[in-house]
Amino acid sequence: MSQQTFTTVFAIYPDLTHLDFTGPHQVLCRLPGAETIIASREGGEIVAEGGLVIGRTRKLSEIERCDLICVPGGMTATSVALDDAFVSEVRRLALGARYITSVCTGSLILGAAGLLQGKRAACHWAWRDLLTEFGAIPDEGRVVRDGNVFTGGGVTAGIDFAFTMMAEIAGEAYAKALTLGLEYAPAPPFSGGRPELAEPDTLARVSANMSRVMDQRKAEAREAGERLRARTGV
Repeated sequence: MSQQTFTTVFAIYPDLTHLDFTGPHQVLCRLPGAETIIASREGGEIVAEGGLVIGRTRKLSEIERCDLICVPGGMTATSVALDDAFVSEVRRLALGARYITSVCTGSLILGAAGLLQGKRAACHWAWRDLLTEFGAIPDEGRVVRDGNVFTGGGVTAGIDFAFTMMAEIAGEAYAKALTLGLEYAPAPPFSGGRPELAEPDTLARVSANMSRVMDQRKAEAREAGERLRARTGV
């Protein structure tokens, strides 16, 4: 008997944070019967943060369906949330999927697509409060589940998210075996990877850097939220 295919679509866009995508991709492409599709609005090459080129992506509009859709984050996520063509394709695929997922600020794009209203969701700590623009409930968790919506926190949380999905879909034993196979045993040289763990001067430095684009991202998220409310009347 042939194994049933499980189709995952990663919906990506220019200047995304590539670890948001490549971390979960490395795990989820190992699902039993995996068909893993990388798609973008126009198809072809996508240049991610740092100049990494992701080639041969498919057009989102040409993909009929999927079992799981994942939207990674990036510093351009709020501007992408204003890309009606991209957002509408994410919504179309998500409404037919078993699992609706994101990593980091990808949850802001899910929000703009009207997929998080009334749901708890994770996001990068610096931008988490922007989820309220879309009627979502910000959650500090590294991986957050609300129904069939799974969201990961900032960047590296995408790997934890992916193993959580692996256990959900293929079972805990399979996820544990893959954890060992990929030698996933994080031991960071510095323990300040979350605001509550960081030294005050480090947090202040990073927060100041984020503040340089905060006004723009807030404005973009607010506009995307207004568009959502205009479409849905909520």
